[in-house]
Amino acid sequence: MQEATAKSEAKETTYREAVREAIRDALKRDERVFLMGEDVAKYGGCYAVSKGLLDEFGPERIRDTPLSESGFTGAGIGAAMAGMRPIIELMTVNFSLLALDQIVNNAATIRHMSANQFGVPVVIRMATGAGKQLAAQHSHSLEGWYAHIPGIKVLAPATLEDARGMLWSALEDPDPVLIFENVMLYNMSGTLAAEAGAVDISKAAIRRGGGDITLITYGGSLWKTLAAAETLVADGIEPEVIDLRSLRPLDDSTIMASVRKTGRAVIVDEGWKTGSLAAEICTRIMEQAFWELDGPLGRVCSEEVPIPYPRHLEQAAIPQPEKIVAAAKAALGRE
Repeated sequence: MQEATAKSEAKETTYREAVREAIRDALKRDERVFLMGEDVAKYGGCYAVSKGLLDEFGPERIRDTPLSESGFTGAGIGAAMAGMRPIIELMTVNFSLLALDQIVNNAATIRHMSANQFGVPVVIRMATGAGKQLAAQHSHSLEGWYAHIPGIKVLAPATLEDARGMLWSALEDPDPVLIFENVMLYNMSGTLAAEAGAVDISKAAIRRGGGDITLITYGGSLWKTLAAAETLVADGIEPEVIDLRSLRPLDDSTIMASVRKTGRAVIVDEGWKTGSLAAEICTRIMEQAFWELDGPLGRVCSEEVPIPYPRHLEQAAIPQPEKIVAAAKAALGRE
């Protein structure tokens, strides 16, 4: 009976729709919340996330902005300082570079520089990652850059539950939260409980249990890592898969507990290898769990090139299941 009830309460949806429902729910729940960004109103968003919200909530709360990321991000920061709860949508992560001064020098520092007199409870969403043949200027994975900055939280929802629930939690945070939505996830479909709500944004999640090797990843790479895990299982290897979920702060305790159990780890990160988030995680493992390791750490990152436009080259440049399988087998000495 309980199983039947659970199924009746779950509905088929997509990642895109889960984000839209999260925004809709936030707008209904708190009159201080509003959405602003390029083409979010009449056009419905570059990735159709905000489609229909203008008709439902009106132009005061679904605001189209000029093509000036620095300008409207700064306006959102000011609104947050004045008591509002803005959701700023930056069309893609590369456009966030035009707002870098506002995010890094203002949003991240105002609480500190004002001696705790002001907070900036703003949520900034943006699409990240490659795979849509948008060429070098629109295929960046720069979430690792932002994870370097104190004063902000950085989230990477990979599941439908997180796509919906992380926004709720982020809007309750007194400080800036950046949410990176991988472009390849928007069409992903599945079931989501109708009453799905806030999630704990401070903890990583073990998406698959195992005892032979730890595979650590986040965002769009989670599903490639899980696919790689199934291939490894067929070869008699039982990997544990960790979805970081939060890139700043990192949940060191979950990472280290898994590494201490398995003795080996591979980090999968769509960013470039040099100066990557994967490099930071490797260093933390070396600092905190070196003596529990049974072999060298591995990394699967994007190739050190601007992301190519041709599909076959684009796919070759970013992490894929077969690369993850090869890295895991190398870490286990089973090449």
